[in-house]
Amino acid sequence: MMDDPPLKQHCKRSQRTKSSSSSSSHISNLDDGCLMHIFSFLLPIPDRFNTALVCHRWNYLACHPRLWLRVDRSVKDSSEPGVFPNIETAVTASRPGDTILIAAGGSHHVANIQIRKPLCLIGAGELPDDTTLVCSRGSDSALEFLSTCKLANLTVRAELGCCLLHRKGRLTIDGCILQCESNPLDYLSCPIVSTASSSSEVLPSQTKSNSDGVFVSQTRIEGGAKAVLTSGDLALQRVRVIYARTSLLFWFDVEQMCDQIDHDKPL
Repeated sequence: MMDDPPLKQHCKRSQRTKSSSSSSSHISNLDDGCLMHIFSFLLPIPDRFNTALVCHRWNYLACHPRLWLRVDRSVKDSSEPGVFPNIETAVTASRPGDTILIAAGGSHHVANIQIRKPLCLIGAGELPDDTTLVCSRGSDSALEFLSTCKLANLTVRAELGCCLLHRKGRLTIDGCILQCESNPLDYLSCPIVSTASSSSEVLPSQTKSNSDGVFVSQTRIEGGAKAVLTSGDLALQRVRVIYARTSLLFWFDVEQMCDQIDHDKPL
């Protein structure tokens, strides 16, 4: 059977059309506004961070102040959009859903900073040790959470009191270090304190996504009388510990459970 020349020509035209169509629909052909909107749905670390490594244009868009707020202690004023000299100023200026990237190096001093809107606070260093938040003696906590928030890649150190005070919302702590300084008043220190209580009955299908709680993963916890102290009706659950060479890494949840258990159970 002989090949049909018109059919061959039609197939070649179809291939050229598909090739030109695929090239014209490449993601890089989108305008800056569309690309920035797409980048806003990526997890800040590692996805959006890796996106910034693709090319100069993507670096500019992925690091745009609309997507990040930055805390840099070397900044003396707020002349540069989206860059703030301290965490409290950045939290005040933030909008719900913003991500605050905290510069590595040195210590950022924090004390009783209330966070009442959904935010993500991320350390900009390669390791959590690179970005340290220090709460001096005389403060109840370094950070106080009254909304759904996430902390990642940060070290939070409290001289006395607690590192994180959870009052409401879902608090996610991922890849952090929580330290309470060793002192004779250790019994007054606790890395995580939760006073949250479930105000109403939550359906089983909604528990994971909507209920209050603290959710810890791959986090070092050092010092204090207990790793977690609860005074509401949330309870410590699903504890896992990995013994690393120089430290312990914890995974656990603090959330409502049906069975009555000891709410002040130490880790």
